[in-house]
Amino acid sequence: MSTTPSNKNTVQTIWDKFIHSSTWYWLQKAFVLTIFSLVVNHLASRDSFPDSESYRFPIEGFLSSIVLCILIGIIAHLNFNFYKKKYFSKQVEIITIVRYMASTLGYITIMYFPVNIIFNIVAGAQTEFYYLLIGLLITLLLSFILIGLWYAQDIYNLYKLSIKDAEITIESGAKITKLTYENIACFYSENKIVYTLQSDGTTINTDFTLNELEEKINDQLFFRANRQIIIHKDAVNQIEKIENGKLRIRLKKSIVNDAIAEINISRYKRKAFMSWFQ
Repeated sequence: MSTTPSNKNTVQTIWDKFIHSSTWYWLQKAFVLTIFSLVVNHLASRDSFPDSESYRFPIEGFLSSIVLCILIGIIAHLNFNFYKKKYFSKQVEIITIVRYMASTLGYITIMYFPVNIIFNIVAGAQTEFYYLLIGLLITLLLSFILIGLWYAQDIYNLYKLSIKDAEITIESGAKITKLTYENIACFYSENKIVYTLQSDGTTINTDFTLNELEEKINDQLFFRANRQIIIHKDAVNQIEKIENGKLRIRLKKSIVNDAIAEINISRYKRKAFMSWFQ
């Protein structure tokens, strides 16, 4: 029985929706967690090696690590959502990723000791502080690897979104226009009105102030040159050194506007601008 083109399209549509659904997202996370727990527990002792003569499946360790990984996953997920909302949605950079990892590992450290005390009470045992410390170091190392596996793709997707595909909604009176970052050359202020200059040279007046826009847009692509203008990196055509350590910026000819024909960077902002541009 052959499949008609319409049925193929329907199946493809359903599959595409599933791939982009939260169910698929959590299935991926669960798969990584399961494989990670299996690998770790099979490397934990000689008897757990698959080629060992006395091999037995490490069921206790596997279930314990699943519970621990779920706790770690909850902490990592809550912290990731916080960083995503406050930092990653605007700019994804190494220092922010390091802070995310460090803070997540810090929360795991805080969780580690109470959880171990509870386990000891339930098991009727007592673990010496030395072994607790060794266990903590191992837990943090494994947590670092697990969180990296869990969120590498998410962070990469956010990075791509923040660099190229992100949009900003421009409100102008009763009109609302959505523009992608790559189609914006700059924002500039003239006669107390802020305009958006697009890559094709057309302008749209906005209801924003430059300060409001500076808080919204991506710092890797846009730079506040002075009180009158925020420029996009791809719009810069020429950088010229002028008197008193200042810089003169010329935009590409296709987007030159009389109001911003010449843009000056003060000597105080020169270093920050060159670091951003390069």
